[in-house]
Amino acid sequence: MRGTVASKQRQTNPCLGCQNRCSYIFQGLSPEAFAELSTVMRPMQLDRGETVFHEGMPAFGLYILCQGKVKLAKHTRGGRSQILKLLGPGEILGEKTLFDGETYTCYAKTLEPSRLMFIPREDFLSFVRRHPEVAIRLIEKLSRELKVFGDRLVEITSRSAKERLARVLLELARAFGEEREEGLDIGVELPRAELAEMASVSTETVIRILSELKERDILALPGHRIVIKRLDALQGLAHPFRTFLRENLV
Repeated sequence: MRGTVASKQRQTNPCLGCQNRCSYIFQGLSPEAFAELSTVMRPMQLDRGETVFHEGMPAFGLYILCQGKVKLAKHTRGGRSQILKLLGPGEILGEKTLFDGETYTCYAKTLEPSRLMFIPREDFLSFVRRHPEVAIRLIEKLSRELKVFGDRLVEITSRSAKERLARVLLELARAFGEEREEGLDIGVELPRAELAEMASVSTETVIRILSELKERDILALPGHRIVIKRLDALQGLAHPFRTFLRENLV
């Protein structure tokens, strides 16, 4: 399987030629420090639908997403899942279990062919000890995410299904959106069931609300895509909670 971590033979600089902006936590590092970090990176190549790590698996280290998209999700009772967030190029995975050395509390799966860099836990912690500014930025990132998930808990208990779905679509468009002739494409093709997981509603409810918004000419639904035709109208449905986070867009 191509999704396994590459052999221990490490490239001189696996990030050479990368055009994507890397994680916020590495901003400001000197070229020498980043070159040092690159020596402990191990490349991974995954096809669509492959698992980066499983819920309950020992936390072996940190992952940097270089290309592609990945969802972080958690299994719930009854065999269902709850999507916690979507990640794009330059973002990191597995940071929440770096310091306690326990198991991953969620799972990560690719939404499209993806390339990642894996950094073993001890190598990363050793690097952080030499570059404490990375630890400070990691703490800042985790603090922001705590606020985001706190808002999301409030949203789930106090906001309507239509409002929650509208906010998910707006945040997806903000993070991954692409301007097209017919409007703003949200930039990621998600099955209706996965949209339902993100909005914490049923799949049937998502289908009904999408159909209603299409009839009101707020959305277009060509194939598996979702295009926002009237951005202001969709924004009018959503209370301005900040319930989604792309770390490099802060």
